Amino acid sequence: MDTTLKLYTLNYTERKTYFWAILFVACNMVLPQLFHLIPQGGIIFAPLSFVILAGSCKFGWKTGLLAALASPVVNHFVFGMPAWGMVPVMAVKLAVLALVAGLAIRYFQRANLLMLVGIVLVSELLGGIGELLLTGGIATTLADFTLGWPGLLLQVLGTYALLHYIDRA
Repeated sequence: MDTTLKLYTLNYTERKTYFWAILFVACNMVLPQLFHLIPQGGIIFAPLSFVILAGSCKFGWKTGLLAALASPVVNHFVFGMPAWGMVPVMAVKLAVLALVAGLAIRYFQRANLLMLVGIVLVSELLGGIGELLLTGGIATTLADFTLGWPGLLLQVLGTYALLHYIDRA
């Protein structure tokens, strides 16, 4: 189902870029705390990815990239999670998601369910390769699919719903 959405591509010279990036980082501080109340909730639902995907789709890759790089660092210093050794891995995976989402949406000028599924799968593949290069272990990368499939669904369905809700509000 394609519908017309107001999608933006913000640049680093615009104040809005930083406003939205800071707002996404703030959301990425609150959501993980809620999901960590569920046993293995952070691993299963990957709440940081949801915010980055939605933000990158709506406001472009530059806004998403700022939030993607800042979110794991800020969360580490404020809450001690993720562990410092995982901050680069998460930053790479979130940056890949921001770039893939923002560039795909900019190119196709729409966000439908099929496109969001493709964005998430391509991002998981590329981010997984980055994770393998940084850690050398495949178990965590595979857990994104075996244990984290509810989070992948949350990213796709949640982003789709959020984008449509924002445009109707």
